[in-house]
Order: sequence, then C-alpha cells, then structure tokens
Amino acid sequence: MARIRYTNAWLIFVSTLMSFNGHAQQFTYFFASHTYEWHTGGSQVDERLEQLDLAPFNQIWLGGDLCSEASLKYSTIAYIDDLFDLGAPSTHWALGNHDTRNGNLEWVRERTGRKTYYAADVNGMTMIVMNTNFTPNHCYELDQQYRIIEAVCDTIQHSSHLILLMHHAVWDSIPGLPPPSHYSHTAFPYWNANCFDRERNSFRGLIYPKLIEVQHRGIQVICLTGDMGANGKLFEQESLDGIVFLGCGLNNSFYTDPDELAKAEPDYVLLFVHDRDQRSLSWQFIDLNELLNTES
Repeated sequence: MARIRYTNAWLIFVSTLMSFNGHAQQFTYFFASHTYEWHTGGSQVDERLEQLDLAPFNQIWLGGDLCSEASLKYSTIAYIDDLFDLGAPSTHWALGNHDTRNGNLEWVRERTGRKTYYAADVNGMTMIVMNTNFTPNHCYELDQQYRIIEAVCDTIQHSSHLILLMHHAVWDSIPGLPPPSHYSHTAFPYWNANCFDRERNSFRGLIYPKLIEVQHRGIQVICLTGDMGANGKLFEQESLDGIVFLGCGLNNSFYTDPDELAKAEPDYVLLFVHDRDQRSLSWQFIDLNELLNTES
C-alpha cells in the first residue's frame, strides 16, 4: 500500500487544533517508539525528542524501547519520567525489550503507578496497553493480561474505538497483512497470549477473534506497534476484517556519517486527531524533523 508522508497542511491543522487545547471535544495525541539515542551508553532518548514540546498534546503514547538500557539505572527511569510524565493518566507506555531486559521493573511501576499491562479510557475510546515481553515463564502475568483483553472485548459497548498499544508486532498470520518480519525488528509467530489454551494461544488464534467481535459491533479496532525504525520506518494496513494495524519508530541517531544520514529515510512519529463528538480518529505519519521545524 502507499506510504503516507507528512503534509504541511496537516501539520498546520494539528498545530491550530492544539492551540485550542481540546476545544469542542477535539484532542491531539502523539505516538513515538524505538526512541533511544544510539551513542550515549543507553541512557538517553533521541535528542530531537528532548527538544520537542509535548505539553500541548492531550495524550502521549509510547511504543517502547525508549532508552536502549532503560531499566539499568534508576536515574534513567527518572530521566524518562521527566520527559514524558510517566505517572500522568494521559501517558501510556507499552514496554519494549530494551525497557525490560535489565529487570528493575519495580522502578517502572513506581514511576507510572500502574502495572505494565492495563486498560484505560481515553476520552471515550478504550485503550489496552500490552506487555509483549511476557513469555510462558510469566504464566500468571500472561493470564492476567489476557483476562483484561477478554473482559474488555466481551463488555465494550459505548467506546468509539478500541486501541491495543504494544511494542512487538505479535500479530502474525493476520488475514490480509504481510508477515511482521517484513517491517518490524522482530517477528514472534509463536508468541503466547496465555499459558493455558494450548490449541490456539497465539495472537491470531486467541486475541484476534475477540477483536473481530468488537469490530462487528461497530467499534473500530486499531493495533499499534512500536518495534520499528530500522527494518521498516512505518506501517499502515487494514486486515480483511477491517481492523487497522499501525506502527512506526525512530532509528536515525544510528548514523554518525552525515552522508549516510542524508540518504536515510526520515524517522516518523504518529499524530492523531480525535473528535469525540463525531466519534472519529484520524492520523498521519509525520517526519520528526519537520515537526521540530514547525515548532521553531
């Protein structure tokens, strides 16, 4: 499918909308992922994000891998908190493997005030934040996470959208979609949704049928991944069942040679505009450099 790039008109529209700060039940949301700076020892995000003013956005959605060694030192978690206000109900962080591989998740829970998986209301939409780092070694957490997904899908009625925010693209074998290995950093075809349904415990077998039920009730389902940036810069496609799959990530801090950086495809973030009254949610992939230029 055709890739959507930024447009100046869309940036101007979003900037104007943000100046009204939610006027007429319209909201703006910011999504970024794989945000770590490559050459700083694992404790910083891409410096462009440090320069970006996120205050006007009504929600901040983070797709994981914020720093390459995010949980190695408490000071790094505190730094991330200073940037994104992790404990705010308007900030949602789906942990990536770089966020969890050093353990110390009690620091994350301390700063967020939440578990690493949960459901939340977002201005009349429902969001499920998933922890896709769980393996069958974490059976209790996998089961509890699946129970949240199951309960939301079984009971959701009034939300205009259901959004699943996750780091890894665990949605292998979805009808109408290419394999995640074509655009995501890692593919988990055997990812377990829980430890107990041995016949169909993949995302495709256990979670996706629930999402189809929600979609058939007239609630738009969106799955949003952040494990991107190097293998693929952005992804947008509908499954054959009408469920939307989105993803993007940063990676260009990897390049130290200006000539190589100039040839690299831009890094993208996602901006969303949500009209609660109209029950509509639109989005655009935005070149992060252009977003910074718009602010200056």
